[in-house]
Amino acid sequence: MHGYEMIQEIGERSGGAWRPSPGSVYPTLQLLEDEGLIVSASEGGKKLFTLTDSGRGEAENGPEAPWEEAGRGVDWEGANEIRQAGFGLMEAFGQVWKTGSADQRQKALTVINDARKKLYLILADED
Repeated sequence: MHGYEMIQEIGERSGGAWRPSPGSVYPTLQLLEDEGLIVSASEGGKKLFTLTDSGRGEAENGPEAPWEEAGRGVDWEGANEIRQAGFGLMEAFGQVWKTGSADQRQKALTVINDARKKLYLILADED
């Protein structure tokens, strides 16, 4: 497969926990090719990569795939709930900032700053 397909595949295999950047994937592919673990061929304007026999042996004897660890133990439902709450908060704040009066903006800013402080107090086990 080509590099972009690999990025997509890793994202899928990790359940979205890890999506490597092109800036890390393509240099790694070049290094693997330099080491004789993969070969590349141009096809339809894309560079396709294939494991060599040596690369296949290394993959079979190597450590567990990193995407397996990336998604293990992640509470996806909780993470989604947190993400939704954060987006909702910022959306509401943005609305106040765009359409509110100066007094309303100041009140909204106070709420955000108070919320941040309260979150840190939770970590400190204080009320």
